[in-house]
Amino acid sequence: MNYLTDSLKEAIFLIFSLDQEILKISLVSLKVAAVSTTLSTLVGIPLGFLISSYKFRGRKFCITIFNTLMSLPTVVVGLLVYSFISRRGPLGELGLLYTQAAMVIGQFILAAPIITALSISAFESLDKRVRKEAIALGANQYQVALIGFSEGRFALASAIVAGFGRVFAEVGISMMLGGNIKGYTRNIPTAIALETGRGEFALGLALGIILLFIAFFLNIIFCYLKARKG
Repeated sequence: MNYLTDSLKEAIFLIFSLDQEILKISLVSLKVAAVSTTLSTLVGIPLGFLISSYKFRGRKFCITIFNTLMSLPTVVVGLLVYSFISRRGPLGELGLLYTQAAMVIGQFILAAPIITALSISAFESLDKRVRKEAIALGANQYQVALIGFSEGRFALASAIVAGFGRVFAEVGISMMLGGNIKGYTRNIPTAIALETGRGEFALGLALGIILLFIAFFLNIIFCYLKARKG
């Protein structure tokens, strides 16, 4: 019991003393997750709007695929990307393996289906009369899209938060594609696994507390946006 208490005290001290190692690890997590989520948003929301707005053959199957990919295992994504960017892979000459760029690619593949699927749901839940009235008043497709984005902004923001939360806490992609390199690709989840295995329980606990705090903060934002949507 003393071991747990002492470790918790040391973990809290590391957090409030702004330990440089913890700051570097946290910044890597935030940077990679922010970039991958931004790219996923730029692709997922417009794609979600197009799929929800237009009828085409295979549309339901397409939506089913995106819904299925929402639960895509991180190790599968890591393995898939690794097969392409490893030295023997078709993109091996680019030297992407064990870089932050590789982590971004993997996390993009993980987050994009989530944001796309939730965006489709958000656009489909909008009042169809708003779209019809806008078209009746002479609005073009661009203006109709802007109205859709405006009406569904809280639901779309929730989709972005969900995507960010998914990639921020993942381990498999970061470990396989980033290599857990100190000061470069080591993020919070991979550092927790490493430091705990090395017996540095206090440092692992400090990082775990930060991860839980960020998850709690994201959940507050998600609940707020859900309430505003309602």
